[in-house]
Amino acid sequence: MPAQPWPGRPGEEIALVDLLDRLLAGGVVLTGEVTISLAGVDLVHLSLRALISSVSTLAARP
Repeated sequence: MPAQPWPGRPGEEIALVDLLDRLLAGGVVLTGEVTISLAGVDLVHLSLRALISSVSTLAARP
């Protein structure tokens, strides 16, 4: 699979491994919410919060 261009930097290509390395070095927080309702009544509410980071990045922070 060929490398895809890096968003915001025309002409520069980055491999998936390099992208993953950049994300883990800085850390990423994912958040999301899903609500299932019927006739205006909320039946199920799911909330997601996930921190994705490397162990060395977390250990280096105070």
